[in-house]
Amino acid sequence: MTVTVNGSGPVSNRPGPDNLIHTGGVRVLVVDDDEAVRRSLTYALRRDGYQVSVAADGVQAMDELGRARPEVIVLDVLVPEPNGLEICRRLRRRGDQTPILMLTARDLVEDRVAGLDAGADDYLVKPFALDELRARLRALLRRTGAAQEVLRFADLEMDTTTCRVNRGGRPIELTRTEYSLLELFLRNPERVMSRVLIFESVWGYDFGPASNALWVYISYLRGKLESAGEPRLIQTVRGLGYVLREQP
Repeated sequence: MTVTVNGSGPVSNRPGPDNLIHTGGVRVLVVDDDEAVRRSLTYALRRDGYQVSVAADGVQAMDELGRARPEVIVLDVLVPEPNGLEICRRLRRRGDQTPILMLTARDLVEDRVAGLDAGADDYLVKPFALDELRARLRALLRRTGAAQEVLRFADLEMDTTTCRVNRGGRPIELTRTEYSLLELFLRNPERVMSRVLIFESVWGYDFGPASNALWVYISYLRGKLESAGEPRLIQTVRGLGYVLREQP
């Protein structure tokens, strides 16, 4: 099924054709001044396994680029200043080669040429099919190798290219949610993360203090990571959250 995104329509909640975790939690920044587009793309891309951050204008985008260090950028041409073309130029001038997929409502040849000349790697005209955006992102990541990364902590290893996880050489099978949760810990070792931060990073929203969903998934993950008697790596910090470290 193909779903068109034009700034107001819904998106499919079906995972993309490459399945859910094949993007390996790649960090993507979505820059668009249309709240409906930001919301739709955030929802869809998180379901595909991406870690999504957003910006509504050029100033927010430049701040987010320094904070989130995205591996691929979805950038609308007409965001408030600096606009998408200027953001591209600034990044390329400073040697930043992060792949950029440019979005625009303008479909004239000269508009596409302007975007590519500014430094964009690909160009997509609104309204667009969500499946096409997904495919273009995957193509950019294959071209740049941005999706190839191995995360390690102690004897734990995650290959984000193959989505394989092992501990001390022992393969560990994870569900999509368990994988995303573990990746968040591996990208933030020794950092105490609150329930709210984990919920928003993995699920995209906070379930609230009454929910035990996070505790349940932490328990599942610990069970798989410790099934051969290995020491605990995901520690509980009472009153604060959870942390990936070797000592309690």
